[in-house]
Amino acid sequence: MVSGCCQVSTESSEWLWRLRAQGHSMTDRERDARHDLLPSITILQAHATMVFAGSRMVRVFIGYDSKAPVLYNVLQHSIQKRSSVPVHITPIMLSQLRGIYQRSPEPLAATEFSFSRFLVPYLSNYQGWSLFIDNDMLMLDDIAKLWALRDDRYSVMCTKHRHIATGNKKFLGKSQTSYEKKNWSSCVLFNNSRCTALTPEYVNSANGLELHQFKWLETERQIGDIPLRWNYLADVRDCEGDISMVHYTLGGPCYDEYRECEHASLWLREFEDMTRCTQLTDMLAVNRRGSPY
Repeated sequence: MVSGCCQVSTESSEWLWRLRAQGHSMTDRERDARHDLLPSITILQAHATMVFAGSRMVRVFIGYDSKAPVLYNVLQHSIQKRSSVPVHITPIMLSQLRGIYQRSPEPLAATEFSFSRFLVPYLSNYQGWSLFIDNDMLMLDDIAKLWALRDDRYSVMCTKHRHIATGNKKFLGKSQTSYEKKNWSSCVLFNNSRCTALTPEYVNSANGLELHQFKWLETERQIGDIPLRWNYLADVRDCEGDISMVHYTLGGPCYDEYRECEHASLWLREFEDMTRCTQLTDMLAVNRRGSPY
């Protein structure tokens, strides 16, 4: 079940506002903008609350960049195809965050979701767990195994890379910067009720290091560990043994310049599988042989 945009009734939206009035504080800004911005501010929250209250579905948010929609689509396909449980996937898409995400474009930001990813707990109404994944990844395993790693002792969980970036350029020729916890925020399990510091106001105003180095947490002891196999950095080779998810940190094989990167063939095969379509003549031929189409 892939969700691009969500529709809720006026009754459902009003139900969310009553819920927030009972137990969830509403800022003056939200109250003043209630009627004007209700569609953009609360639809995803209302949908998240209704769909996931008591749900057993895996809740996933994937970064979406309008310069390369194919990355989002190949990743979500690789997740759904291998999952043994229902998965709900939502893109972190700037066109759906008007009225919520208000940062100006950042000169060092390589993607459109560099900072908007930290809205995941807010969009989840600070309830349950949510998984965020960069779009330049490829799932090779059952996401239910990753989801099963959730541990309520922690506020967030991520792969704690010790990777030191080389060169002075990164994806799309942006300036490369080395900093502590680089790539940690590329795949994050958010324990949403313990991430209430990530309000839209904070996400819109905090600097990049405050966000990506998890300085909004009280202590680093609140950060749990996800094994390296779930965030393998292509061409860095920081993991031995089985790989469950590949991270193409330079953008991936959809770009001509990176068609020869490590594990490029896996992504290209996934792309072919995602775009395949059994033709009518082939289906009719199979039907004649007794297929239950």
